[in-house]
Amino acid sequence: MSTSELLDVDALRRAIESADADAMAKLFAADATVVMIDQEHPPSRPQTIQGREAIRAMLDDICSRDMTHEVTHLVAGDSGVAYTEMCRYADGTRVEVAMLMDVRDGRITRQEGVQAWDTA
Repeated sequence: MSTSELLDVDALRRAIESADADAMAKLFAADATVVMIDQEHPPSRPQTIQGREAIRAMLDDICSRDMTHEVTHLVAGDSGVAYTEMCRYADGTRVEVAMLMDVRDGRITRQEGVQAWDTA
């Protein structure tokens, strides 16, 4: 069985789309790392978050925002999991995110993402 098959991708989709920070945080390993690249955090200086508790704080912030989340593609393979997500704030601002994840023992150990925001 591949490591990515051990991650419950249905639970991942449900947690993202229902903005359930607790359910998402439980999918991460205790020593997981999240790396995000966006306009404020370019590839030479990405935002890096270490550990499940710090990741949980990031997820709490994201999930507290007045926005919707839709997983538009989700692929699991031998080397990990990938998905794209479309987000829309109440004011109509849209954000698209592409994520790649490494998985070990059914938990996300590393997540790397790139996000793009609508500009005013």
